[in-house]
Amino acid sequence: MSTHTPKPPWIRSQWPCNPEIAAIKKLLRQNKLATVCEEAACPNLGECFNASTATFMIMGDVCTRNCRFCNVISGRAPLPLDPLEPVNLADTAIKMNLKYVVITSVTRDDLADGGATHFVSCIKEIRNRSPQTKIEILTPDFRRKMGIALEILGQALSDVFNHNIETVPNLYSQVRPEANYQASLNLLKKHKELYPEIPTKSGLMLGLGETREEIAETLNDLCKHDVDRLTIGQYLQPTKNHLEVIRYVTPLEFAELAKLAYKLGFKHVTSSPLARSSYHAATLYLA
Repeated sequence: MSTHTPKPPWIRSQWPCNPEIAAIKKLLRQNKLATVCEEAACPNLGECFNASTATFMIMGDVCTRNCRFCNVISGRAPLPLDPLEPVNLADTAIKMNLKYVVITSVTRDDLADGGATHFVSCIKEIRNRSPQTKIEILTPDFRRKMGIALEILGQALSDVFNHNIETVPNLYSQVRPEANYQASLNLLKKHKELYPEIPTKSGLMLGLGETREEIAETLNDLCKHDVDRLTIGQYLQPTKNHLEVIRYVTPLEFAELAKLAYKLGFKHVTSSPLARSSYHAATLYLA
């Protein structure tokens, strides 16, 4: 499919420029914080920022991986961690009056623990200053560091543990060449084994050439690895240098996949063209 192919009518996103959004962006810049909403060119930025919600991206804006679908900057020499980031994150969450915070990060293969200690510091700071706020973390795969990372995360557990499977195994070499499908499944399962009271969550993007059978197999794999919650959304090409969209999945197909997911055993499912891993995360948690 050409990158110039018009999007179908059900792919509608707005990036409005209004005083509320401008104020949130100013607050984020003042506290030296990045959001995945901006870095990943999320189609729901307008809606979420208008609702005074955001998914914070910690540990800088340079990722040590180079996934073909992702709009985050890739590099082998990210900046050192900012020791003030946990305090700034908590301060911003309070000023935004957030009841539910999603914390994600770039992948930091350069760190001995993959950044797990920094996640814990952010969680602790929010818990200390705003104990009523619920926290979801969306982590990288902690490649070759899963054991130590999960042990560290146990020092300050989130309310939801999220790690995206992203795509079907047959497409991993094209979409996530530096990741491993089974390793991602193992991370989700191991977290559930260690901390069974914490809901696990994962996300899948469609439109990269996967078949219906491959989608079903991936959903089944996630269920077998004890994942409770699921998001399914449409892949959108961030720039011409990223993977092209092979097809746009219809809203009806997304609805059918939600039914299948519930039938397989998922407890909560968000499946729609513009669904993203942290989209309506609070609603999914409280459902």
